[in-house]
Amino acid sequence: MTRQINVGGVLIGGGAPVVIQSMLNTKTTDVAGALAQIRELKAAGCQIARLSVQNMEAARGFAEICRESALPLVADIHFDYKLALAAAEGGASKIRINPGNIGGEDRVKAVVDICKDKRIPIRIGVNGGSLDKTLLEKYGHPTAEALVESAFSHLELLEKFGFYDTCVSMKSSTVPTMVEAARLFRSRCDYPLHIGVTETGPVKMGMIKSAMGIGALLLDGIGDTVRVSLTDDPIQEVYAARDILRAAGLRKDGVNIISCPTCGRTQIDLIGLVNRVDEALKDCEKPITVAVMGCIVNGPGEAREADIGIAGGDGFGMIFEKGVQVEKLPYDELLPALLRRIESL
Repeated sequence: MTRQINVGGVLIGGGAPVVIQSMLNTKTTDVAGALAQIRELKAAGCQIARLSVQNMEAARGFAEICRESALPLVADIHFDYKLALAAAEGGASKIRINPGNIGGEDRVKAVVDICKDKRIPIRIGVNGGSLDKTLLEKYGHPTAEALVESAFSHLELLEKFGFYDTCVSMKSSTVPTMVEAARLFRSRCDYPLHIGVTETGPVKMGMIKSAMGIGALLLDGIGDTVRVSLTDDPIQEVYAARDILRAAGLRKDGVNIISCPTCGRTQIDLIGLVNRVDEALKDCEKPITVAVMGCIVNGPGEAREADIGIAGGDGFGMIFEKGVQVEKLPYDELLPALLRRIESL
């Protein structure tokens, strides 16, 4: 079991459920816009949000946002340790830094001291694209070993100043590197891990890379908090993270939709129907399995383990529960009837 940190009341590590994070794409100086996006993220299932604090104007905005935020906030800091100090004073629930790029040890100690005083955890963020030159010279390129060595050097610096309230991330845009780094780190250390694939590319490939990398680690029992990085609305990151956690068997809340891949027997617009069901149930928190099947020949039998489902025929279809038909309806009435029955479950 890993160590545990407390981020504004949200526990990470130590056996706590895996926590979903995302990062705002609003300007941190846009207080109203940031607060609105935080509310949307929370409604989607996000538990912790991160904001970029790139200058003192942003630090002032961050403090305003903290006062009204519906979620614990992480201040993302690069280069200027004074921004970390300002964010800590402004109400940050966690500070994300790379100790290697904010100056000498005295500056790192200043950040550590204020975080100690205010009981604010620190996330060490190691990224394959920003490794120290000495590590790149040693390993030739951003290998898993290089990421882990970087993480340990930063941990040792924080520990030198008596700070242990730490979470670590080692991200890469290369899935095997990210996975190997996390496995190697976990074999040597019990600090909680924030996992995710960075710079994943277009949304479709980003989803695939994230599911592979995050999913592989979760199935190994590695990962205490996750962020799915997508070049998209941050809300989609949260939905994707929820789906990955469900697929890994780590979350039971929400609907699990199963559907057949279609074949020559399909006589309905199954693809369109599945998408409509998915959209209608995306915020449903009931822990049920819903089947959407393309024919009434094999559909109910193949999906007999589903709590409820629909199967379409030529102009009509059926609703079934645990493989048993409970209602036969015209095709256009299937979805409304399904949603009514789910509402009553």
